[in-house]
Amino acid sequence: MHRITTIGFDADDTLWHNEHYFRLTEKRFADLLRDHADPDHLTERLLAAERRNLGHYGYGIKGFMLSMIETAIEITEDRVPARVIREIIEAGQEMLAHPIDLLPHARAAVEAAADTHRVLLITKGDLLDQERKLAQSGLGDLFHGVEIVSDKTPPVYARIFADHGDGPERAMMVGNSMKSDVRPAIDAGGWGVFVPHGLSWALEHADPPLGHPRYREIPDLGGLVALLQQG
Repeated sequence: MHRITTIGFDADDTLWHNEHYFRLTEKRFADLLRDHADPDHLTERLLAAERRNLGHYGYGIKGFMLSMIETAIEITEDRVPARVIREIIEAGQEMLAHPIDLLPHARAAVEAAADTHRVLLITKGDLLDQERKLAQSGLGDLFHGVEIVSDKTPPVYARIFADHGDGPERAMMVGNSMKSDVRPAIDAGGWGVFVPHGLSWALEHADPPLGHPRYREIPDLGGLVALLQQG
């Protein structure tokens, strides 16, 4: 681990809260359509729409809004009231304007890592929304580079760590998603550090690479400095 020169940080639910706002909006969505579908069935239909639409809209709030509208149209068999569509759009706009709430130890972890390593923010989703959140977080000046990508895959990590550092073999990715942060970074040749978050989107679930020599897990970002000090 002493050979690591570059550390990538995920953003949503690693440095600041995000999934919480999606869950609140899903509850609001269920209330709007309570006369047409029970909440569990509606959640299943919405998740199916999100999975189906990832290739069209990518990750982020705007794609989530469109998937809610599509689900509402399907559930009501094209009879969804315009009022419901308006409220879905308003809910999405509120999500796009929500204040940034940093997770515990986020600032201290990035500051400490930046003292000894090149630190990068590597996040996926809507460009404008991610830029807004980074600006409001107050962490922007700490990063040596920022990459907002459409998806996180091994080739994407290999390219980023080659462009901004000494290649994936000397890089570490820190994040709350096993699917997007940990496994693809390891597959690219780097280290993957899992920082669990209480809430996780179903489409980000994946099995941990238990036993892999470049896999680590810490309970929160407060454990990152001690991990980096390991030989």
